[in-house]
Amino acid sequence: MNGDPATAAPATRAADIPRQRQGGRTGTTVLAVVGTDVHPFDRLLAWLTDWHRTRPAAPTMIVQYGHSTPPALPGGVPFLDHAGLQRAMATATLVVSHGGPATITEARRHGRTPIVVPRDPAHGEHVDDHQQRFGRRLAAAGLVRLCEDSAALAAALDLGLADPTAFAVAAEAEPAVPPGVARVGEIVDALIARRMSRRRRR
Repeated sequence: MNGDPATAAPATRAADIPRQRQGGRTGTTVLAVVGTDVHPFDRLLAWLTDWHRTRPAAPTMIVQYGHSTPPALPGGVPFLDHAGLQRAMATATLVVSHGGPATITEARRHGRTPIVVPRDPAHGEHVDDHQQRFGRRLAAAGLVRLCEDSAALAAALDLGLADPTAFAVAAEAEPAVPPGVARVGEIVDALIARRMSRRRRR
């Protein structure tokens, strides 16, 4: 999961992930991951909540909400440790992700094209627009399904409910996201996290 030790909160263990009955008529499971950045990502969680409450065949949800306001969604956990994220990725039919390189890469390694909603600094979700630029670059290469508004997210999720194979890809032993690109994204996030940590200490 994208993040930095300077800002990471205690992780939820794999055994702590809420277990639910299989939801929806197709047994679809949606994993949503906002990462560990200190900025809340309430906008994405609100979109997911609105979508979930209006779907009669609502799927099973696992929602990692980080420093955001806990959502009115089933399956909410603040953080996932590495084992917990791996287990959640392995069981997910659909993966909704922030624009962090690590989460996107993990989703594709588990055979899922991630539905990516990048954090937007205009909403106080990050300090700059690097997630938006990164997400658009990957979308142009066909590596992610980019959703920058609630209608696009709902359409992607509805497609996944109707056809659970729509976002399935061959599991990748090596990341499709070029390692150099992913590493740059990780370094940028780490630098921003450290800067925010220093500001808070002052």
